[in-house]
Amino acid sequence: MPGKDLRLITDDWAYEPGQINVRKIRGADNRIKIQMRVDLGVLQMEVDGRPDGRRPYNQDSLLDYHNHRIELHKRRNGTELGYTLNAEECREVREEAFQYYQRYLANFVLEDYEAVSRDTKRNLDVLDLCMKYAEEDEDRYSLEQYRPYILMMHYRSKALSAMKKRAYRTALAHVECGLKILKTYFADMGQPKAFRISDEVQVLKMLRREIRKHLPVDPVIKARKMLQRAVAEERYEDAARLRDELDHLMRSEGAQPG
Repeated sequence: MPGKDLRLITDDWAYEPGQINVRKIRGADNRIKIQMRVDLGVLQMEVDGRPDGRRPYNQDSLLDYHNHRIELHKRRNGTELGYTLNAEECREVREEAFQYYQRYLANFVLEDYEAVSRDTKRNLDVLDLCMKYAEEDEDRYSLEQYRPYILMMHYRSKALSAMKKRAYRTALAHVECGLKILKTYFADMGQPKAFRISDEVQVLKMLRREIRKHLPVDPVIKARKMLQRAVAEERYEDAARLRDELDHLMRSEGAQPG
């Protein structure tokens, strides 16, 4: 069956080690698909819904299926207490989450940041589901090691999406929110010092520096730096003038001059 030989595709699309090679194509059903080149062939994913296109239990995903079951359990019992996920159900949910991970990596390369934000939020919901309902501790904490990375990708994509629209203050707010949540996460895990050395934190801090280059300089900060320089260079007349300007700026912003 030569028509099904994947080399017809891979020979024209070389695999590049260390690179995430992705593209969008139009499928036989006339719908857009995402393809990712891997060392042994090509992965193909749907743009929306579950990446493999399946609908488990007639739901968009296993996550949706379990959320539906939780709601039914709450209606019958008046509480979610008693609802659990066994080891097999947790394994299936983890495998599904890996599909979404591959898709949001592909979409990040394609610069479809809104799709990345959607799928990372969805995988964060999976972590919460397992943490709350898994019967075994092993299943409850199995995915937690990935939470900092998923959080970073989520807020990074939201910030990059805002930057594409030149909404730099919104982008900065997303980064600051991500850093705050990561700091809280490490503190809750009993590892507050890990925040300072986390690779995920460093990525967001680098993005924050990049965003700030696009923002107008705060006049108070600018005046304060000029005052400090004038004092250091013993330009006392300039320093006195800059001090008066700084006090005026502080008063105009409702702050206490000094």
